[in-house]
Amino acid sequence: MRTPLKPLTRRGLLTGTLGSAALVAAGGALAGCGTKAATQTEEGCKSEDLSATEKKLAFANWPQYLDVDEKDESKRPTLDAFVKRTGIQVTYTEDINDNNEFFGKVQNQLAGCQSTGRDLMVLTDWMAARMIRLGWIQKLDKAKLPNVEANLLPSLRNRPFDSDNQLAIPWQSGLAGLAYNAKVTKEIRTVDQLLTRADLKGKVTALSEMRDTMGLLLQSNGHDPANFTGAQFDDALNKLKKAVDSKQIRKFTGNDYAPDLAKGDIAACIGWSGDVIQLGFEDEKIKFVVPESGVMLWSDNMLVPNKATHKGNAEELINHYYEPAIAAQVAAYVNYICPVKGAQAEMEKIDPELAKNPLIFPDDALLSKSKVFMALDEKQEKEYESKFQQVIGA
Repeated sequence: MRTPLKPLTRRGLLTGTLGSAALVAAGGALAGCGTKAATQTEEGCKSEDLSATEKKLAFANWPQYLDVDEKDESKRPTLDAFVKRTGIQVTYTEDINDNNEFFGKVQNQLAGCQSTGRDLMVLTDWMAARMIRLGWIQKLDKAKLPNVEANLLPSLRNRPFDSDNQLAIPWQSGLAGLAYNAKVTKEIRTVDQLLTRADLKGKVTALSEMRDTMGLLLQSNGHDPANFTGAQFDDALNKLKKAVDSKQIRKFTGNDYAPDLAKGDIAACIGWSGDVIQLGFEDEKIKFVVPESGVMLWSDNMLVPNKATHKGNAEELINHYYEPAIAAQVAAYVNYICPVKGAQAEMEKIDPELAKNPLIFPDDALLSKSKVFMALDEKQEKEYESKFQQVIGA
């Protein structure tokens, strides 16, 4: 199934609603989140699993991030299949609209080793890394996740913030790269072209998500965004500042660049693969480009927070979504990278054209050019975010 471009996609919700005031507030929340009182340990904050006697599960996710029945939007076919097969009743809520906002919702409970009322939640890499760093996430039992062990894409294994794949399991992934509208500009292949080409001056946007924009700039300078120094970050930031000062970049956005790109109001941008796929369904002149220097790979991850009392049930659900046929159904709806090996063959039965789309099922050549942004400690996170916000004028 193909969905039209949604008014606000899941990835856009990550940053599109986060203005400068919210960023200041988020920074204040972060400033206190590394204190000794907020940090937990596995020994100091034990969780009881009642899955054997309580067949239920509370699952928190982002809006429009799970398949729905075209004829009855109250039905979610893959989730309904899980309930029917296991007897586990799932309370599904779309109550994650922004990573920092959600952090504020659950911070006090998790810092105090208290229940959030959620057994499973989906958060982006950097927020997952923060919560893992704070000791707020339960370890999963790999023996209960055979589908994950068998089918998780190699490129999403052993990530910096979860080296043993035991805390954060990718729900969906995506790419941050370049996009352009071929109706109003010629092909673009590199980050440097985006930032310096005279015909693009004032017609370019970049993402307000620091890790995506700065990851691409680090790569364009020949540095590894998965392992860089402070000096390398500053070099990439100086390149960005020059493009801002010269007015090459018109503005920084969440996913609100998408309508402007579709109309030709902007000619090129740093953008997200899922948005561009959806735009491409409406207009084949909208192109996503993997820069010659590389592309950024991100994931939204399934996490079981401390004091969740149905970890076993959550593990069953995670395992369910790593069945290739189930994963293909979800991918057909959300149009981001499917993290499950074998789902591409299943997608052939749903939509053969989507099965050929490298932005949903990337090949090894594309994945070899992708990087996950380095896991940051609290000091680095505050320093880099602050420097970035100063340059982009948030």
